[in-house]
Amino acid sequence: MTSSTPQGAGHRLENAIAWALRNVDGVVAIGVALVVGVMDVLNQNMDDNIVSGATLLVLAALVYGSLTERRRRMADLRAATAGTSRAIEDLAMVRALSGAEVALAHERARRATTRWVFKGGTGTYLRAVTLPECVLEAQRQRRSLSMKIDIINPADDHVCAAYARFRSTFGPGAGSGLAEWTVERTRKEAYATVVAACWHRQRLDTLEIDVHLSSVAPTLRFDLSDTCLIITQDDPSRVSLCVERDRPLYDYYVTELHQSREQAVKLDLREAVPLADDPTVDEVGRLLDRLGLPLPPSFTDRDVGDIIDKALRAENPYRR
Repeated sequence: MTSSTPQGAGHRLENAIAWALRNVDGVVAIGVALVVGVMDVLNQNMDDNIVSGATLLVLAALVYGSLTERRRRMADLRAATAGTSRAIEDLAMVRALSGAEVALAHERARRATTRWVFKGGTGTYLRAVTLPECVLEAQRQRRSLSMKIDIINPADDHVCAAYARFRSTFGPGAGSGLAEWTVERTRKEAYATVVAACWHRQRLDTLEIDVHLSSVAPTLRFDLSDTCLIITQDDPSRVSLCVERDRPLYDYYVTELHQSREQAVKLDLREAVPLADDPTVDEVGRLLDRLGLPLPPSFTDRDVGDIIDKALRAENPYRR
């Protein structure tokens, strides 16, 4: 008990000194006022000049204190302004895209990327534009390309039905001229993405491509390149989003998309059988059997032909 008393006294003394230094203006004003007041009480004949000088000194100390407080407030205001600026900058990490800006953002993202991560429903735009264009750019620049594709599982009846229902509910209405989304169409579109991935992989040695099949129907599409993340919906008239790579949200989604793939079924594309430049029905059937993703017994040769067309001759669904 006795050994801690000097330490406590020392801390109190340090705190008192620190407080006095922070409030030196007030301490000086109070000190001068007390001294002059005591002297005035003890000595009734004190020179008026001393009192006036002391008064001016007290006023000067108060003015100094006011200026010091103003400087502190300005510093606090600058700190608050800096915080607001950072908040505004964080809000600006997401850029809205509409109309032709979406296609332009995808084009810029493909231009020099060495990786592409996709998560979406069946990958129609991926097959039609992203995959062939990225492969072509990699061939042109003689560089490697890594692609990770996460789509719904065509062998999962429930997820195909859920995705078809979602697209039918929120997609263009009747009379729009677009094909209706059914369970059968959903399956074909997803199978076509698997076939397209294998076909392109066999034609570019520097292409490392993985396909993951999910049992959850997504409502958004994610396209992530070396430079940005683009988030779109099935309706091109709705606003899309773009997140640049140097923003925290980009890194958040890198982790999110990785975790999504970890919970999906990964196809071993090394088991894929060779496909001709124009694959036959039998080749595609053997390919999907080898991958452990056999076609439904109800699918005819015509259905498989539709899959091949969708895989290698897909049309850009958003071309106007």
